[in-house]
Amino acid sequence: MKLTKIFLASTALAFAAGAVAAEDMTIVSWGGAYSKSQLKAYHEPYMEKTGVNIINDESSAEAVAKLRAMNEAGNVTWDVVDVVAADAMRLCDEGLALEIDPDTQLAPAPDGTSAKDDFGDLLVSDCFIPQIVYSTTFGYRTDLVGDTPPDNICDVFDLEKYPGKRSLEKRPVNNVEWALICDGVPADEVYDVLETEEGQDRALAKLDTIKDSVIWWSAGADTPQLLADGEVVMGSTYNGRLFSLIVEQKQPVAMLWDYQVFDLDGWIIPAGLSEERQKRALDYIYFATDTQRLADQAKYISYGPARKSSAPLVGKHADLGIDMAPHMPTDPANSKTAVLYNFEFWADYRDDLDAKFQAWLAK
Repeated sequence: MKLTKIFLASTALAFAAGAVAAEDMTIVSWGGAYSKSQLKAYHEPYMEKTGVNIINDESSAEAVAKLRAMNEAGNVTWDVVDVVAADAMRLCDEGLALEIDPDTQLAPAPDGTSAKDDFGDLLVSDCFIPQIVYSTTFGYRTDLVGDTPPDNICDVFDLEKYPGKRSLEKRPVNNVEWALICDGVPADEVYDVLETEEGQDRALAKLDTIKDSVIWWSAGADTPQLLADGEVVMGSTYNGRLFSLIVEQKQPVAMLWDYQVFDLDGWIIPAGLSEERQKRALDYIYFATDTQRLADQAKYISYGPARKSSAPLVGKHADLGIDMAPHMPTDPANSKTAVLYNFEFWADYRDDLDAKFQAWLAK
């Protein structure tokens, strides 16, 4: 387990007084550029404000298993944990995460709007406090699409207008939704259709129309590499990967935001903390998820803040100096047709659809 400790002068003084242990707080996240964005936007300002010493642990990928083990042993050593929404739901259902009342335990928006209304539909679990919205969407080679670049998700299925290879993730999630939308199913009826055998077969039949032109990916880095090498004309991946490809690497690639699929990442507080640790974790969450702090994170990474009130405050990238709003999945110009990942549907149907999808791939 890799641990990075960040000390402030105030905690050094506290150490001299023998009080450090009481002021340490372990926050768990994913590492890399993402943890750096949290350090800059949340951790450093909070430490400066409170004198608490934050220990950053990069174990979020193992969060569910480790929290189960800690709870069973009666020794929960983590104070705040960053998880994807689906994992937050599992932890909440198992009683391993604290339930949060957004109206009393989270900061209101600057205009007085309650946190519950400000986060809106992104409060997908009683234990989950959304932090960022990321999306799965498409990038395309600007030099391979002619004079009329794609602007509609259904352009992915138009081999005549946009010949060439596409890359799609090697799983049914997102692909079957896009397939049905492009087969004429209204977006708000997609999951009702997918609950039926006929609807699932209809989605796969639509995917059949491009199957021979698809390169299937399993890792988030695959599509950016395929686009950079010119092996595909368009492909799906995570918006942050495309931001890096377009802005940092300056590849001839652009974003297709139509019907991007939102997913969420955010905080949970483990169950089983002492009253003192729980109080401090709640204080950190109140601070780190207010309107300004969520907007501040967007200075460092191209993931959209989960609060509606944060979007207008998104400014320039801290290092690149570019306006970040046009690169946010949550920006109004990009999110007109955005779809929120349907956690309940995929919890119920994932295993069956995975099996059907893999059998279809093998044909």
